[in-house]
Amino acid sequence: MSNRPDFKVVLLGDVSVGKTSLLRRYAERRFEDTVSTVGGTFVMREWAGHTVALWDTAGKERFHGLGSMFCRGARAVLLVYDVTSRASFAALEERFLGLTDSADAGCIFALVGNKADLLPPPPSLTLQSDGSPGALAPEEEEHRRLREVSAEDARGFYGRVLRYRDTVAGSAGAAGARRSLPAVERACFEASAKSGRGVDEAFEGVFEMLAPQRRDWCGTVPLDGVEKCRGRRDARCACS
Repeated sequence: MSNRPDFKVVLLGDVSVGKTSLLRRYAERRFEDTVSTVGGTFVMREWAGHTVALWDTAGKERFHGLGSMFCRGARAVLLVYDVTSRASFAALEERFLGLTDSADAGCIFALVGNKADLLPPPPSLTLQSDGSPGALAPEEEEHRRLREVSAEDARGFYGRVLRYRDTVAGSAGAAGARRSLPAVERACFEASAKSGRGVDEAFEGVFEMLAPQRRDWCGTVPLDGVEKCRGRRDARCACS
């Protein structure tokens, strides 16, 4: 594995939405209760011949200023929220989206609604063998929560992300930045770090959108997060 990643991917989101748990589920194939991240940490993973640096960032307000630094040079940002917490979803727009101004001009964004395991199962999954409505076991029922963020909410917010990135890019770069952003159906995910459902799809869905860019852009991203070369690959690029 190369010690210089081809892509830097950053997870942003409020405290306790499960960013660390999502990363551990994907990178280590395990789940455990975690303490809040202090500052930021990263892991390196190989995927389809590409080396990816995955950055986990703190969600607490006192570490908020570090988010912009960790986003520097990011080629993709996963905006993570808790599907049972409207406040965590609102925080993405209120506190975290602005931190991405330091990301790569062509940065890809994806929304990941975590803790889907806490939602009540669809009625069809609780039917008894005779077709009559069933019930969850008491120990399961007490951990269930109501959904507070719908798929429509996520798609609406992604549209605002597109408009925000156009504003950041300015009139000259808006068209290019918009072309690099995936369509909404490819950018909104729901997952459960606890069960593992949807986790691989979220991470690798983003990687698949990044992979075609590797041919056109220099992907040398030192571990301090500052790209050695920030532009299209050409004959003068020393990062090849």
